[in-house]
Amino acid sequence: MTCRTLLFLSFAIGAIACWQSANGNTCNDCHIAQRTGFAAAHAFAANGCTVCHGGNDQSRSQEGSHAGMRGFPGLLDNAEQSCGSCHADKVASVADSLMNTGHGMVDVTRQLVDGGSTSTAHASLQSLGHGPADSMLRKLCASCHLGQDKTAHDLDPVNDRGGGCLACHINSYPEQQHPALTRDVSDARCFGCHSRSARISLSYAGLGEIDPDTAEGRAAKLRLPDGRHVERKPADVHFTAGMTCTACHKGTDLMSAAGEAIHQRDAVAARCDDCHAVEHAEGQVHDPVHGRLECATCHSQWAPQCFSCHMEYDASDAQWDHIEHRETPGRWHEQRGDFRNEPGALGVSENDRIELFVPGMIMTVAHPDWDEEKFVRAFAPISPHTIGPARSCESCHRSSVALGLGEGTIQLLDGEVRFTPTQPLLRDGLPADAWTNSDGSLGGTAARDHQRPLNAEEMEAVLAVPLD
Repeated sequence: MTCRTLLFLSFAIGAIACWQSANGNTCNDCHIAQRTGFAAAHAFAANGCTVCHGGNDQSRSQEGSHAGMRGFPGLLDNAEQSCGSCHADKVASVADSLMNTGHGMVDVTRQLVDGGSTSTAHASLQSLGHGPADSMLRKLCASCHLGQDKTAHDLDPVNDRGGGCLACHINSYPEQQHPALTRDVSDARCFGCHSRSARISLSYAGLGEIDPDTAEGRAAKLRLPDGRHVERKPADVHFTAGMTCTACHKGTDLMSAAGEAIHQRDAVAARCDDCHAVEHAEGQVHDPVHGRLECATCHSQWAPQCFSCHMEYDASDAQWDHIEHRETPGRWHEQRGDFRNEPGALGVSENDRIELFVPGMIMTVAHPDWDEEKFVRAFAPISPHTIGPARSCESCHRSSVALGLGEGTIQLLDGEVRFTPTQPLLRDGLPADAWTNSDGSLGGTAARDHQRPLNAEEMEAVLAVPLD
């Protein structure tokens, strides 16, 4: 290469740098490809990197340019400065939303594991201490909240956690472009957190988690990338029709502030009659007997359930703490079993509606601070997102499982419910898969106040319906 060529290249590079500097953004000296890829609403940021990322776009050095830079704008510890410069109301709502605070999860876990009354107003992942319930939440449950930091510019639908605004509003990370921020949140953004616990993302797509230690589990050929064994089940009709999660769940659902809703079910604004108003009205007029039933009570094809869990705290071991973001002393060991993907039990919600209920916890918990291990049996309402053709009359009116008694044989003799369970009795006197007994004298604990199983009178009424 001649001196003349070198001189020309030097001049050209200098001219480009001067042009970029004249545009007031030296970030583009290095990050040329990142000037493209923006959605129209954020196209202004192609020459305004510091609006979101901070840093110094007037510096001529890498060190100076990166001073104070936010590599992941949208994390909740910097969202007010980045996203909040335009979307202040949304940032405040997200920070107070159940997806960040976990109010309901913390409130219920403290009540069932620690016992006694707790202050719901102060039940949040940000308030966790180190008692048994809070320790369990720190080590096993807190990874899903939006306050978790995102640390890599990539997407992993099964294992992704946290990221604040970025957790939902980036659907891809192209190598040669800036990722496009979007209001069109893909189902993959929901999957990482909502394929666990109630497993709604799995159920919606027709996947049921199964016990890997059973014959069915060992024979199952389907695995999630995190190793969980799953089986094919009927998908939700809305899924097969191509509807995404955000077709029903809008911002009012997802970013409901804690002051407006303490529990997840209270935050959901979407209702079946938003689209099915005619069918809903006809059902109320022509079938008043079933007027107390929610749509999903009959139209859910199945629900994910787990009937056996053992938790034990080992103070001599260590485990990752999702609040402190480091490994800390103490480890919770979890053993789960008896997975079932089938219709759940009927129960009565706090507003006197008949809904599906599944085990929230049928669990033994051992902790060195206690003299003996605790046994917890509590059911919780669920909308499993497996909507399809209505279940058969027999599946409710002749089913001991539907009545909350568990598997077994059931009869109505002389106006009295007679039931023989299949499963063994546990320490509370109920079968391993039951929520209550036929006269309501045992069990019946629910995740929230004013929720309950069917009582004896309601069970007798269900069984008395002629099906011929």
